[in-house]
Amino acid sequence: MDWFALVVVALATLVSALVVVGSYGLGVRLLAVAADAAGPRQPLVRSTAYLCFGVCAAAVLYGIYLIVPAFH
Repeated sequence: MDWFALVVVALATLVSALVVVGSYGLGVRLLAVAADAAGPRQPLVRSTAYLCFGVCAAAVLYGIYLIVPAFH
């Protein structure tokens, strides 16, 4: 068994899970802050939240692309 490949897969899984969960959680938090914020900061905070959701969706779609062999 190739133990180094197992370690690489485990680390890639851990990092990708942290990116997906972290970006989604940050997006939810920023939307809550944008609802409470007043003034000129609100559009910037809301757009940053949507950017975090976009990063999360891109990571999920890339993972699906890597898993499904019919896509490549």
